[in-house]
Amino acid sequence: MSNTVTRIRLAVVTAAAGVLVLAGCSSSDSSGESSAASCEPSKGKVTLQYWNTVNGMDKVVDLWNRDHPDIQVESKNISNDQYGAIGNALKAGKAPDLAQVGYDQLPTLRSQDAFVDASACKTAAGTESKFVPWTWSQAGFGGEGVYALPQDTGPMAMYVRTDIFKKYDVPIPTTWDEYTTAAEKLHKANPKLTMTFFDPNNAEWFNGLLWQNNANMYSYSDDKWHVTVDSDKSKRVAEYWQKLIDDKLVRTDLANGSTQMFAAYQNDQMATQLGAAWGYTGIRDNLPDQAGKWSIVPMPTWGAGGNSGDWGGSTVAFMKGGKHLYEAAEFNTWLNTDPAALALANEVGGLYPASTDGLKLPALTKGVPYYNNEKIFDVFAESSKKVDTDFSWGPTQKTVNLALQDAMAKAVAGDGKLTGALAAAQASALKSMDDLAIPATAGK
Repeated sequence: MSNTVTRIRLAVVTAAAGVLVLAGCSSSDSSGESSAASCEPSKGKVTLQYWNTVNGMDKVVDLWNRDHPDIQVESKNISNDQYGAIGNALKAGKAPDLAQVGYDQLPTLRSQDAFVDASACKTAAGTESKFVPWTWSQAGFGGEGVYALPQDTGPMAMYVRTDIFKKYDVPIPTTWDEYTTAAEKLHKANPKLTMTFFDPNNAEWFNGLLWQNNANMYSYSDDKWHVTVDSDKSKRVAEYWQKLIDDKLVRTDLANGSTQMFAAYQNDQMATQLGAAWGYTGIRDNLPDQAGKWSIVPMPTWGAGGNSGDWGGSTVAFMKGGKHLYEAAEFNTWLNTDPAALALANEVGGLYPASTDGLKLPALTKGVPYYNNEKIFDVFAESSKKVDTDFSWGPTQKTVNLALQDAMAKAVAGDGKLTGALAAAQASALKSMDDLAIPATAGK
């Protein structure tokens, strides 16, 4: 079975299962059929609100506004508190027309009746063939409707300071065993140097590491969810990072994307970063004088030819309360399928498109000057092919992520272990589903 076909089959099954258990809280009618909203053009000039977390997205919006005087868009960056801002706006009845929502958060927000079905908007509904199949299925809950359009994905790779490895004559690791060995050698050669950092307040990143090891957190069968957040495969990942932390080979005092994180890299205190495709601009823009010192290589694996992980990736969702669905569909479709929009979003914000045509952009086939003119997107394309398509998100993922983060923060502070954090997240998953009357059981 091809990778694409596998993605279609598994994504549809997973998304449809999530919709079934959430149907009572959704915008579906009593028969389970989606109730699409009306999609008629507004009269006169329209101004849309679009909330997102992408650096430079205002420049992409400017490109649209220049050519569409009657449908203007105002971009608001909510990266400081993305889901808090969206949640508060929904409660106040002041949600934007469109908002950036990660794939993992779609089920949670759907259960809160946060979205509008834009199936009646032909422009948006007709774009299914333009996206990588698994992204379309997750955005539409397995064909239940058009609640969001896919924007980007986050195949992971390893960002490497090649000059540091050369200075200390340490080979760049290709497996996790080699990664530990390299970390030990670098730290021994320079006690101020660590391999990377472990951010305990970033569950999404840690989920990507679990994903890489085929540590599926959920499955759905026999009309109920099976929760396996603390499976043996998950524990293997947790125990690995616990040892790196205990041996002081990685730092635990840095948040991803923070000023302090970039300062540590600037001062040659860390040698690698495990990141996603969308992160290439962060290093480029915040560490300009290190051009030519960074390369991007495949993630270390749990064995020769092993899988890769995915961290992040988002959709642009049609939010409940928007008054201009037709215009929102027009802009959303342009934003995520137009070559000029996709190219600029990649250039300024690092987005790795979910659009199939976007993956063929000239910018994604050329060498990137900052990274030694290496074709870094070839690495991410190969990573994407090795992402386990069995992996799925639960209907209370946000709650589970918060529980995981809280317990990981305690663990790195010396109160418990990372395996205990997995147990706490498992318990949170089961309790939060039970609170919503969603059938669930601990899996094996």
